[in-house]
Amino acid sequence: MPRALFLATAALAFAAFGAVAHGAEVKILTAGAMKAVVLELVPAFEKETGHKAVIDNDTAGGLSKRILGGEAFDLVVVTPGVIDELIGKGKVAAGRAVLARVGVGVAVKDGAPLPDISSPEALRSALLAAKSVAYIDPASGGSSGPFVVGLFEKLGIASEMKPKTKLKNGGYVADLVASGEAELGLHQISEIMPVKGVRLAGPLPAEIQNYTTYAAGVAANTTQPDAAKAMIRLLSGPEAADVLKRRGMEKPPA
Repeated sequence: MPRALFLATAALAFAAFGAVAHGAEVKILTAGAMKAVVLELVPAFEKETGHKAVIDNDTAGGLSKRILGGEAFDLVVVTPGVIDELIGKGKVAAGRAVLARVGVGVAVKDGAPLPDISSPEALRSALLAAKSVAYIDPASGGSSGPFVVGLFEKLGIASEMKPKTKLKNGGYVADLVASGEAELGLHQISEIMPVKGVRLAGPLPAEIQNYTTYAAGVAANTTQPDAAKAMIRLLSGPEAADVLKRRGMEKPPA
């Protein structure tokens, strides 16, 4: 074989090997608390598949709008209702895997007395006694904001809460508690635990608790279906169970 042809063939082979070794980029869209869980499992995913994971986070409503608007992705981890909508619109392949759930809790600043929230009546009194209460802006597309608004109405304190409400447009509600802008914060427990300067007073009473459930769906037009399914296996396995527990989340009941 002529030297020039040999070198050209070797170069092509090396390039092809490098492409395989490097793998592809797998775009994973996550909502809310699941971003942190997915990020912890990225090293295991990349080691298993040889692909690079690209993670992008948004509210459930935000992800729905982006995907329906034509944004490309390989895997989405969001609420089951959104995935069902995306399946119906042909954006996600049929079938979804339910992964985790998380309840709402109350955050207070480090060093502050823990309010009694052991019953709906006790929670009502604690909310009325607080000078300010923060939660996610319902208009932002998150799941906890509308729930909190409904909770205030259910407890019969909607009008009393309006003047002392502090809304957070995405991110951690507990940041407003840590900074002193709000006395109490209501958010998913997994969104309270990572924030420095606050502590979890506890979950809402079982009678009025609200769980946000997360599920995974594979993009209908993904070019990396096997990689997407590999991440779902990781998110459904024992390694994920440990991560969920540390972050205040849990596997949904069977």
